[in-house]
Amino acid sequence: MQVVSADDAVKLIRSGDTLLIGGSGGGHAVPEALLAALGRRFAAEGAPRAITAVHPVGLGDGVDRGAGHLAQEGLLKRVVSGTFVNSPKISDMALANKVEGYTLPQGALSQLMREMAAGRPGLMTKTGLHTFVDPRLQGGRQSECAPEGMVELIDFRGEEYLFFKPFHVDVCFLRGTTADEDGNVTMEQEAVFLEMLSEAQATKRCGGLVVVQVKRLAKRGTLPPKTVKIPGILVDLVVVEPKQWQTYQVEYSPSYAGELKMPLSDIPVLPLDARKIIARRAAMELFPGAICNLGSGISTGIANVAAEEGALDEVCLTNEQGLIGGAPASGNDAGAARNYAAIVDQPYQFDFYDGGGLDLAFLSFAEVDREGNVNVSRFGDRIVGPGGFINISQNAKSVIFSGTFTAGKSDIAWPDGTTRIARDGQHAKLVEKVMQVTYSGRYGAARGQRTLYVTERAVFRLSEQGVELIEIAPGIDVERDVIGRMGFRPFVSPQLKIMDARLFRAEPIGLAAHLAKRPRRAPPAHLQGTADAVAAE
Repeated sequence: MQVVSADDAVKLIRSGDTLLIGGSGGGHAVPEALLAALGRRFAAEGAPRAITAVHPVGLGDGVDRGAGHLAQEGLLKRVVSGTFVNSPKISDMALANKVEGYTLPQGALSQLMREMAAGRPGLMTKTGLHTFVDPRLQGGRQSECAPEGMVELIDFRGEEYLFFKPFHVDVCFLRGTTADEDGNVTMEQEAVFLEMLSEAQATKRCGGLVVVQVKRLAKRGTLPPKTVKIPGILVDLVVVEPKQWQTYQVEYSPSYAGELKMPLSDIPVLPLDARKIIARRAAMELFPGAICNLGSGISTGIANVAAEEGALDEVCLTNEQGLIGGAPASGNDAGAARNYAAIVDQPYQFDFYDGGGLDLAFLSFAEVDREGNVNVSRFGDRIVGPGGFINISQNAKSVIFSGTFTAGKSDIAWPDGTTRIARDGQHAKLVEKVMQVTYSGRYGAARGQRTLYVTERAVFRLSEQGVELIEIAPGIDVERDVIGRMGFRPFVSPQLKIMDARLFRAEPIGLAAHLAKRPRRAPPAHLQGTADAVAAE
């Protein structure tokens, strides 16, 4: 192992190389110093050129950090990621056909790292069937110049699967907190673990170079062996960046690191607006003991609501990055969590999700159509990508999609708990046909999922007839404010209800008391008799 500067490390990347990058979202374990150095090198030298960048999770601050450093014409040939939402300049390049852009399911890419590490031929999974990732639709391609063939449809024992092909990795950029003189790397201050180990192993399997950015160095033999996440036998170069922040927003949060648990009163209380109302209504679907995922965006507010209501310990909230329990973070820090009970590597979290471990999945939507299809991955002139959405939405027992009813500037208030729309968003989000299928309503229905669509003025469910309106907010006119603002006419339930009035008032809604009245999560079938006997005693 050698300690080098970031500028010296990036000199080892050659034109045409494939670069594998660890990290997540808004700076979570992102090797920022290395990405910035690579961007500087290309700006100064015009090299390396035509590299392929692969990172399972989107990287960036929404402006120019993370993968944004690589958004220079000629530097990139191809980008494969779970999402471009964190790096809009990469999205712009893909839209302009200046780079071959692919967005594939975050879980599939994460698990593929493990397959590559073992030298297996690739990843076979049902994740992505009947979505834009399916080669019968777009095969995950987000730019016209991107060739087909990244994903294959295969038949195995009479069932359809998708096959995700592996990559030959030349260089890998990873990040930890501390490295010792032998290159052993720990991640004690990081907010997430992700697939750092698998990525290092996959790179070495290809004969590639592993470069790890850390905050500090330690003497040989002084790191507790059980804290080592990347063994030194996998590390070639270490770059020390003393000013390394935990995320782009936070220099260091001991709660994000799992060092301590913060008082629930320190978790921000959301202001009463459309997003909080939506999060509150979605939270009413919780039940004691429920194992849940909170997707990025509006659904992360459920953690804030549960904390405010004193109900956080009644359920188990998780996120795909590997955090279990506590309160997943929201906003630009989404991907981290506070007060969590455990943290696992991201591929194992997706194994649990793919295996049906989630009782409830709370996800966002950008568009919904009459068949119940959901689009979060591409709309207008913006490429977002699915992130972990496809793994989560396809495999949870129940899925609750949340979003504002319209898009664009709006002025909505709730005086005395009654909805008043002074100005509505100009863009409909419930449309005749979604621009890109990120969730297939028909496939979900065929798999027996329970599916809801929650907005600030109406709640829908996916029924045998299609999308069905089941609830409206107080003060809402069904024809004028709901159906008249949709691209299709939904079925209207004969038992159409008014949404709970408490959702629209400033004071707490009594979520803890609501959960106490709901049935607890059922124990496994072979233990139900035992549980009943214990309860009787």
